[in-house]
Formats: sequence, C-alpha cells, structure tokens
Amino acid sequence: MATKTPADPATTNGAVSRVEHAPASWGLGDGAAVPWEYAPAPESRDIVTIKERYGLFIGGKDVAASDGQTFATVNPATEEPLAEVARATPADMDRAVRAARSAFRRTWSRLSGKERAKYLFRIARILQERSREFAVLESMDSGKPIKESRDVDVPLAAAHFWYYAGWADKLDYAFPGRIARPLGVAAQVIPWNFPLLMLAWKIAPALAAGNTVVLKPASTTPLSALLFADVCRQADLPPGVVNIVPGPGEVGMALISHPGVDKVAFTGSTEIGRKIFQGVAGSDKALTLELGGKAANIVFDDAPLDQAVEGIVNGIYFNQGEVCCAGSRLLAQESIVDPLIEKLKDRLSTIRVGDPLDKNTDVGAINSRAQLEKITELVAAGRAEGAEMYQPACDLPDRGYFFRPTLFTNVAQSHRIAREEIFGPVLSVLTFRTPEEAVEKANNTPYGLSAGIWTDKGSRILHMVKRMKAGVVWANTFNRFDPTSPFGGYKESGFGREGGMHGLHAYVRLEDR
Repeated sequence: MATKTPADPATTNGAVSRVEHAPASWGLGDGAAVPWEYAPAPESRDIVTIKERYGLFIGGKDVAASDGQTFATVNPATEEPLAEVARATPADMDRAVRAARSAFRRTWSRLSGKERAKYLFRIARILQERSREFAVLESMDSGKPIKESRDVDVPLAAAHFWYYAGWADKLDYAFPGRIARPLGVAAQVIPWNFPLLMLAWKIAPALAAGNTVVLKPASTTPLSALLFADVCRQADLPPGVVNIVPGPGEVGMALISHPGVDKVAFTGSTEIGRKIFQGVAGSDKALTLELGGKAANIVFDDAPLDQAVEGIVNGIYFNQGEVCCAGSRLLAQESIVDPLIEKLKDRLSTIRVGDPLDKNTDVGAINSRAQLEKITELVAAGRAEGAEMYQPACDLPDRGYFFRPTLFTNVAQSHRIAREEIFGPVLSVLTFRTPEEAVEKANNTPYGLSAGIWTDKGSRILHMVKRMKAGVVWANTFNRFDPTSPFGGYKESGFGREGGMHGLHAYVRLEDR
C-alpha cells in the first residue's frame, strides 16, 4: 500500500500545487516538492502453476506420506491456502535416508568430479531459465517482496550452483596434499525466511563434494523446495541423490537422529540448534549450525550519513527483518545521532508496505501469524520498558500478516528489544561515544553472526574488525552476499561456514595422501 503523504496535493487550473512540508526525500530543494503516487505494478500469478497437492520427493518420485496425512501451506499476504503438502513421518524419513544411501553407493560417489559438475551446471541453468517462476512462487509462499526474490534470492541460488559446479572437479586443489572423500548422506534442515537460497547454500556444496541429500524445508514454506524437485528431474539427476521431505519439527529431529545420516546441516533458531546439538552429541556425525543473531550496525561521526541510512534500512527492513544477520541494533555516535535519526525517519516515510507481488513493495508480509504475534509482543515489551517508538504513517492491507517498519529510540541494553532476536522489521537505536564503547556494546550479546561499520577511515574499519566478535563484518555496506565468500557465526550463532571454499570443508573427510 502507498505511504501516506503529509498533505494532499491541490490542483488549480490543472496544475499541481507545491506541498510546503514534504519530506526532504522528495528532493526538490528546501523541502518543497510535487507529491506523486506509485501505480500498482503486480507481477502475474499465472507465471507459476501451483498444484493442489504435493507429495514427498523420495528416490526421484513423488510419493504420499506413509500415513496419508497432509498439511496446508498458506499465502501470508492473503491468508489463503496455496496447496496441500504431504506431511512426512519418521517412516518416510527412513525411506528417504535409505534412498539417499543407495544413490550414494551405486551412482553419485562413483561419478568423477567432472560428471558431478555437469549436473550442477545443468541445475544452475534451469534455475536461471525458470527464475521468474521461482521468484513468484517464493513471494507467494513466504511473503517477501517480488523484487527481493527476483533480484536477490533466485539469482544467488543459481550462482551457488554455478560456483560449486566449478569446484566439483577441483577438490584436490581445494585441499592441497590431502584426499577429499565425501561423507555420505547429508541431512539438511532449512528455515522459512530464505527457502530457495538456503536450499542452494546446502545442496550445492554437498553434491559437489560427492554426497547425497535429504532436505527438510520449513513447514510454512515448502513449495520452492518441491518445485526444485522438478528441477532435479529436468536435470536428469540420478534418483535418490536429492530427496525433499516436508513435515513438522519432530520429523526433522527424526531425520537428524537417523543412524544412516553422516552429516547434519541446520539453519534456524538458536533454541532448535541446541536441541540438534544435543541430539547429535555422542555420534560421529559431522555438524554445522547457522543460528540466530542480534547484529550491531555501528555508525561513526565521519560516516556519510545518507549512505549509512540506506545501509541501515537494508540491514533491518530487508525481507521484513526476517534475516538472521539483520542489523537490528543501530549504534550511533552521540554527536550525529540526532541528524541520523531525522534522516532515518524521513527515509522510513518512503517505504512501501503491501502486496509482495507488487514490484513497488519494499516490505511484504510476515511469514506466519505466529511470527507476527511474536513481533507484536516484543514491540509491546519495548514500549512498556520505556523505549520511544516511531512508525511511519502507512495503510496496511486488510488481510494478511503485515507489520509497520518500526524504530525505537531511548533504548537501553537491558531492554528485551536490544537483547532478543525479534526477526521482524524493528530497529533499536543505542548510542556510544568512543570506539571502545562501541565494541563493548556491540559484543555485549550471546550472538556473534554479523556486524556493520560505517566510517570514512579505513584504519578505523580494520581496528574495529579485529575486535568484533562476529563471523561477518560489513564495512560501509550491509547484507551483501556472494557464493565465493564464507558465512557463519560464533557463540550462540553457531559454528561452521557456508559459502566459498570453506563451505566444502563441511562435506568432506580429509585423508593423507
């Protein structure tokens, strides 16, 4: 929906009058500008065909759940059911692991790296050819704006398959002096915030290294993973190399604890990560965890403020703030906090909240009612604890799970909104005086996934990076990803890396020559 303008334009003899107190972002000198509205630009839903019912993808075939049960996946922007999806059981997980083990022994581990690369290249090409289809489906199933799924999620997913296809026949170069052997069957559990991208992050390196996969997508966003099953068929991937089994959390634990699994990879909440860690303890399974975060975005007094504002907005309002590495804590140097907040509020007035399939939309729908309730509860706690809340004036759709972009000032480090991962479009502002204080406040969290630094001084960037306890630190940017660059965290944000050459380490066993 369009953001409300401060005043309605008046017309005289067909001319549009100027609005005297328009936001500076309208950009015509001294705050005066001619207001205008976006026309709706909806992407066509006809680009993708959503089946009424989906089965499990096991051994290269669509099969029903062993007990015949299904669950509905819902469009969070309309609250309308999209499809019925087979609900896997522990017996189905056993069937999927057996299919993956058979494919590993009979075909995939016996192929040369060059042959495996051909399949990965083929998958990457198909993702690019069907990119519009995947983008529309991803937005309908998850609620994210189409311009994000179209310009970020799908291209990055394809890029990961391109990248790891290049490594498939070069493992000897990746680990000089060592022999890289595949682990076997990889159990992969992915979250609902980036369904297709998280699938690519995990499946691409696993296949490149010679492993087979059983993947469980999140229950609220299974459709892009099930469409990827069609890509596997189109690419003539040997049956059983990739298996996709949607279901509730308990069957995910059944998959992780299955004795036929050699490797476990999980992206999700820290709470579930702890349970998985406990479930794997005592076994010889390899494990990587990419968990929650409470990233600090640090702005110094010499930073270019307009550039920093764009980075702050991208850091927290991208994907409705449903990002594990979201810059949910803004640490601003005291001398520039007032002009920074003024610019930030002005920028928030231009953010468009509404239909995810409208190409003008900046902030789409929250993924589920449960997540919306969590965000609402934490925002209420922020107000109760004394923080000052600002939300831009904007109309929200009558249906769907939507939340206004929110900015909190006068936040203390003891506030829940400064400590807990909200996973929504909510930014908390704190202040600092010296670099040392900034480091102390930024590191004062059990998480350690990401951080951002904004300053004109390269020496200050290097000084800060050495002291930040975060797996990824962006300098004068935020939320930038590349398949060649490793990503992962420390402390309660997990361990292990995904992406880059480091992402291969998690899927191989190294032996001496």
